[in-house]
Amino acid sequence: MIKGRRIEVRFPDSTANPYLAFSAMLMAGLDGIKNKIDPGPSMDKDLFEISSEEEKMLPTVAPGVDIALEALDKDRAFLKEGDVFTDKMIDSYIGLKYEDVQRLRQSTHPCEFEMYYSL
Repeated sequence: MIKGRRIEVRFPDSTANPYLAFSAMLMAGLDGIKNKIDPGPSMDKDLFEISSEEEKMLPTVAPGVDIALEALDKDRAFLKEGDVFTDKMIDSYIGLKYEDVQRLRQSTHPCEFEMYYSL
């Protein structure tokens, strides 16, 4: 007997291109089905009510955009299945986002102004 399954997909943030984000998540899901990747146990708990020990066991996302871009660059084959994405498109996206990362690195954070320039 086949049991029905439900998944919850939350968009990464409000600045994400919904077409690219949804396409990438759909391709990741199809890759998981094709390669029989175990998604792990379901999470039936309220994440705001779990203990700190349970929280440490949860998988996390990349701590920075630059690290996420490196991961995308290394693991892109599943996105190119069926010509959904191309190397040129992925390379262009990575290049564009690295420009954003560089601009942020070269900018002074408002907290730095508060801490050091308000003396």
